[in-house]
Amino acid sequence: MNSRTQTADALASGKLKLSITPAGGADGGTKRNQGQKRAQTVPSEPASPNVIDWLDRVVKVFTSLRLTVVCLTLGMVLVFAGTIAQVEIGLFKAQNEFFRSFLIYWGPKGASWKLPVFPGGYLVGGVLLINLVASHIKRFKFTRAKAGIWLIHFGIILLLLGQLGTDMLSRESMLHLREGQGKNYSESDRQFELAVIDTTSPDLDTVVAIPQAVLARQKEIQSPQLPFTINVKRFYPNSLVQKIDPSNSATPAASQDIGSVASVRELPRVTQTDFRDRPSAVVEVMTPQGSKGTWLVSDFLTGPQSFTYDNHTYQLSMRLRRYYEPFTLQLQKFNHDTYAGTDIPKNFSSRVVLGNPQTGENRQVTIKMNTPLRYMGETFYQASFDPDDHGTVLQVVHNPSWLTPYLACIIVAAGLVLQFATHLLGFTFKRKTA
Repeated sequence: MNSRTQTADALASGKLKLSITPAGGADGGTKRNQGQKRAQTVPSEPASPNVIDWLDRVVKVFTSLRLTVVCLTLGMVLVFAGTIAQVEIGLFKAQNEFFRSFLIYWGPKGASWKLPVFPGGYLVGGVLLINLVASHIKRFKFTRAKAGIWLIHFGIILLLLGQLGTDMLSRESMLHLREGQGKNYSESDRQFELAVIDTTSPDLDTVVAIPQAVLARQKEIQSPQLPFTINVKRFYPNSLVQKIDPSNSATPAASQDIGSVASVRELPRVTQTDFRDRPSAVVEVMTPQGSKGTWLVSDFLTGPQSFTYDNHTYQLSMRLRRYYEPFTLQLQKFNHDTYAGTDIPKNFSSRVVLGNPQTGENRQVTIKMNTPLRYMGETFYQASFDPDDHGTVLQVVHNPSWLTPYLACIIVAAGLVLQFATHLLGFTFKRKTA
């Protein structure tokens, strides 16, 4: 029996195990690969984040719940600090510095520099609005079960946008009327303007009004309706005008009219709610033929100052800023009722005649404390009265987004009811099924 037959018999009897080694084996493979270059793995440098990664990080920040908590906390601190600041700087200034600003600035008393120290109301509210919208889009899907949540969030977003619109677009002014007097304009309570009035025509006055903010820049002011230039020499946001005493050597404020016998002194800005600044300015009228002199215009002066140029008569007057309307309100009767035996007000009411030549309206309207007049985008509230009870003071509010808070509250309430009803019906159905 040859060796091949013996091997086969051994395999069949299980006494010999067959081991199969790949070609070359371990040693053979090593020898075969000798002289060949081995592949080396070189660690690559970390790739720089691309635009998608950067946007993903931004989305995570603005949809973070931590950002919501931070904004709400900053808002509470802002409300507390702004309320406390009203004691020192007044309501009007506190609203502008704390709530109607992106940053709150602070600086030592008397210093000409200030540093931002805290986010303002616009910044906190804006970030909170972005956080609310972004997180809602990312986390919630529009399904029937989430319809109430969508309505709630939409109402809150509308409420924030409405408040922003109110701050940016609203305007408050006052309308003072005596019995029998009619006006087609209201006046700002704090802002002033320089009125240049052409009184040449006996039937019509042409008025060019220069706002206080423009006067504060102290530059040359030109208007297509004026044949001359107004050069602002000096502007005083709050001032005191006094007549020059002959015994003193005070310098006159201007060269023309009342300014030649009066001096002006700058005062600190008023911060109390019940008081306002009294601005003054020294202006020069520059014509192509030369200067018409310098003029002192001030809230202290009761009447306008006149000059002539090119056969036209002009008046200069510093007055409260006016907002003209295409209709007229005329006061017929003002009623001031008090409780018997006391001076406590019981009711204020003004009976006025509303006249609009464009629509032909001429009707009587009664404005009460809780019954304002809404007409052509303006709302007239009964605010106060003159001490002699023969005059009324109406507050005029122009607010295009006045309906937004009411609509937002209705939407939020509807969302809450819908969400509660959805869960209640689902729970009831599961109980019946069980």
